[in-house]
Amino acid sequence: MTTAILFIALFVFLFMGVPVAVALGLAAILSILFFGDDSLASLALKMYETSDHYTLMAIPYFVLAGAFMTTGGVAQRMIRFAVAAVGHFHGGLAIASVMACVMFAAVSGSSPATVVAVGSIVIAGMVRSGYPQPFAAGIICNAGTLGILIPPSIVLVVYGAVTDTSVGALFMAGVVPGVLFGLLLSVAIYILARVRNYPRQPRASFGELFTASRKSFWGLMLIVIILGGIYGGIFTPTEAAAVSAVYAFLIAVFVYRDIGMRQVPGVLMDAAKVTVMLMFIIVNALLFAHVLTTERIPQQIAELIVSMDMSTWQFLIIVNIVLLVAGMFMEPTGIIMIMAPILLPIATELGIDPVHLGIIMVINLEVGMVTPPIGLNLFVTSGITGMGIEQVVRAALPWLMLLVIFLLLATYIPAIPMTLPRLLGY
Repeated sequence: MTTAILFIALFVFLFMGVPVAVALGLAAILSILFFGDDSLASLALKMYETSDHYTLMAIPYFVLAGAFMTTGGVAQRMIRFAVAAVGHFHGGLAIASVMACVMFAAVSGSSPATVVAVGSIVIAGMVRSGYPQPFAAGIICNAGTLGILIPPSIVLVVYGAVTDTSVGALFMAGVVPGVLFGLLLSVAIYILARVRNYPRQPRASFGELFTASRKSFWGLMLIVIILGGIYGGIFTPTEAAAVSAVYAFLIAVFVYRDIGMRQVPGVLMDAAKVTVMLMFIIVNALLFAHVLTTERIPQQIAELIVSMDMSTWQFLIIVNIVLLVAGMFMEPTGIIMIMAPILLPIATELGIDPVHLGIIMVINLEVGMVTPPIGLNLFVTSGITGMGIEQVVRAALPWLMLLVIFLLLATYIPAIPMTLPRLLGY
């Protein structure tokens, strides 16, 4: 009975237009108050316990590091380096845009931030160079999704916290798929640009390449510090987040000098707003997950699927379909918080590694970022280009098909995400 009320209340609130985080919390509270055995005191204690998680402490620091990097001119420097490196190839400016998205995703941890920071510069530049605007917008809309896959990914941190999975292993598992998708996009761009004879940039001299790499060096070092520190055993992912925030502040204010000390309070306030929003979603989603666990819903679903003698590949098909549909309507963090506790026991029973499941979930959510009606990257791309949502959807669709193909590869070839973590002993 409690289970039915929980989901009925959730869908009623969502249908009424209530924000997802509020709908999750209200559904959980109403289910507990009227049909559960928990008291309001235990409810308040549970909300406190869910937010008092050591791994979740990484979120505000990674958000702050991304805010400093996004506010400054880091993206512009990375774009210059990427253009100098690959701009002379067929479709070189578009390939450089993908390369810039891969690099910036690794310092921002956010898909919308990657689309805004890179897209606001390169889309106009590509159009001026002779590329069709839909072509440019579609590429950036899809390449920007790498912000939630390539470490440091806030979504992977949330998955690690809710499933008690090593964030370090998740970060390393996201590297190869992220780079591989960037390469797939680049190859597709090269082939299409050669067929359509899109313009090429003049080959950069060694001096120009060296200068561009030197100017982007300090921004790219953030990736080395985070990943090298974690996998070198110097600090934990949470400590790496704190180090990255301090480093990003020093680089933006004192090295690049893109931000003055007077602007720092504004950056701190922006980061605080994003952090509060994320933590509000997380706390309410964990409360919802608490009710699911109390009612043994994940265990019951796991027992049902196991009793059906479902094979691993069949289960993964169901996982992908459910997550693709959920990604069309909900924010990635909320989906992770709701679905991970349900899917993990089943995946474990079928022998699927929790790290592999996490990467599958995140790539599905990447697809959701460019899928109507709620795909956030679609709206961000529309905002920076002035194109209508329908135009952006049509522009993004061909590249979205490539992302779906990549999802299937990462789902059914576990070596793609799992080779690097296993080599490092995770």
